[in-house]
Amino acid sequence: SIIHTRVELAKMAATSPSDFLKTIIGRPVIVKLNSGVDYRGVLACLDGYMNIALEQSEEYVNGQLKRKYGDCFIRGNNVLYISAVKS
Repeated sequence: SIIHTRVELAKMAATSPSDFLKTIIGRPVIVKLNSGVDYRGVLACLDGYMNIALEQSEEYVNGQLKRKYGDCFIRGNNVLYISAVKS
């Protein structure tokens, strides 16, 4: 129902970015860098500086797969955003 949807939206709006990040650990993500390069992989961990460790990582430039790294570390000051991949 519409009322149920509004309640769900209100709950989602009440969550903080920190709560969101906790829920996506262990899930596939896209990390967009300030340079425009995307890294896709499984979020292993991150810290308060937004330093990110990815597993099964792949580098995409202009939407094209360039390299597969396995595990990688991304320094937080290079991160524009982190997006959860919808399954």
